[in-house]
Amino acid sequence: MRIILALGGNALLKRGEVLSAENQHKNMKLAAKHIAKLARQHDIIIVHGNGPQVGLLALEGEAYKQAPAHPLDVLVAESQGMIGYIIGQQLRNEMADKNVITVLTQIEVDKNDSAFQNPHKFIGPVYAEAEAQELAKTRGWSIAQDGQYFRRTVPSPKPQKIIELSQIKILLEAGSVVITAGGGGIPVIFENNKWQGVEGVIDKDLSAALLAQNLDADRLIILTDVDGIYENFGKPNQQLIRNITVKELQNQKFPAGSMAPKVSAVCWFVKSTGNAAMIGGLEQLEDILAGKVGTLINP
Repeated sequence: MRIILALGGNALLKRGEVLSAENQHKNMKLAAKHIAKLARQHDIIIVHGNGPQVGLLALEGEAYKQAPAHPLDVLVAESQGMIGYIIGQQLRNEMADKNVITVLTQIEVDKNDSAFQNPHKFIGPVYAEAEAQELAKTRGWSIAQDGQYFRRTVPSPKPQKIIELSQIKILLEAGSVVITAGGGGIPVIFENNKWQGVEGVIDKDLSAALLAQNLDADRLIILTDVDGIYENFGKPNQQLIRNITVKELQNQKFPAGSMAPKVSAVCWFVKSTGNAAMIGGLEQLEDILAGKVGTLINP
């Protein structure tokens, strides 16, 4: 089968951990063991998040006053290289016989997307409410609540077109494990007969769904830090949803910025292809594919 794996931030960083290179390598080493088992039997394409990393790069850029801070499209490109290196190295250590390639990936967005007027994509570290409000005031950030903490939010336009798609297909046909559309892809627009970056961060799950459609994938698996989609999540009566149809799923509401984009992504993929999608925890990857755990979304 051809499988798109969308890795959440927990693949490289657990909540509350310091965003160090050492921690990211350590966590990816564990993730690579699960992914390698599938890669020996299936075509694997990996899309990863970059929320904590791109936020840290933005903070580092602002701290250096001798030059203007880099825009978000450039920071996404930086994070693609950094995270792709970590994922690729750990996968190569697990399966030396496989080529693992990271593709710096641009994704076209609509310059008139309403997301540019409604920043809702979380990036960077978490803050207590008072600190977050102070940062919003001093730096002009948009801030929103993320669980019990607060984080910076930025525009997140919907992905429209994968610029390097033909190159990705060539690498897949050659038997490579491809790491692509990292952080949702570098957001670009085509204007005045040229490509240029725009200020935003694309949701990686939506980009994974678009990629899965373009590559005729058999499965889209979104891996996160919970073991599936929950009804009444966080409440005493929460219940894991094991099997659900797109129609049933679209009738439910989920928190924006966390499970809602994942639900949108799997619904988009399943409706477009007729193939099933899955959501679950990274450490259960093989059992998710086998349908033993996680949430299975059917047409």
